[in-house]
Amino acid sequence: MNYIVQQTDSIFLFIVVISLFFLLLVTGAMVYFVFRYRAKKHPKSENITGSTTLEILWTVIPLILVLMMFFYGWDGFQHLRNVPADAMVVKVTGRMWMWSYEYENGKRGDTNLVLPVNKNVKFELNSVDVNHSFYLPAFRIKEDVIPGRINYMWINTTQEGEYDIMCAEYCGLNHSYMLGKLKIVSENEFKDWVNKKIDTVKKTDSIKTDPLKTGSLKQDSIKSKTDTSKTSSNKKDSIKISNKDSLLRKEKK
Repeated sequence: MNYIVQQTDSIFLFIVVISLFFLLLVTGAMVYFVFRYRAKKHPKSENITGSTTLEILWTVIPLILVLMMFFYGWDGFQHLRNVPADAMVVKVTGRMWMWSYEYENGKRGDTNLVLPVNKNVKFELNSVDVNHSFYLPAFRIKEDVIPGRINYMWINTTQEGEYDIMCAEYCGLNHSYMLGKLKIVSENEFKDWVNKKIDTVKKTDSIKTDPLKTGSLKQDSIKSKTDTSKTSSNKKDSIKISNKDSLLRKEKK
């Protein structure tokens, strides 16, 4: 299992157990005192003096527990910020409303992030518009993506499978659509995929033309047709006129 996931879950469980313990302790003490010192048994109030020992205990013990929380949290944070030297770098760009990725060989993709198994991966995070947050719930990690700033985080891909990618920062109208998939595959499958060239030019693009130009061509063709029809009609008229003139000349003779 991923070390970061184990460490994060352990810290979270540690904090929850301590919080739950003190919740039950304080709530139980409150309930006990409500019934133990209710008005029927103690109609007359008494002055209770403090206890130095008790005050020291309820100050020192919580302090130790809080320092333990800080120590484990800081240790986990340091581990998250120290990227291994052999980590593969993937550039992640956030925009309204999608994620796009660029690999070390220049290959780009969006929506689906493909990575090899058993590999340290560093994500270089950048935004082209507003604040986002790159979040991998299964890896218990997220990092803010800020315009004009390169942030980073890293993971270790210990197990093949598909995992969710989300944006944990409200970034506008279609924030909920900013979803993706992390696909962790075998080393050979990843090499075949990342080295495969993508033909970005569609065949249909070669036969596409500018609609303005096509419109002008259509208009030109229509004009040429009308012009030819006009010329043909003029020819017919000239023929008719010439025939009439010849008949008139014959009658005069």
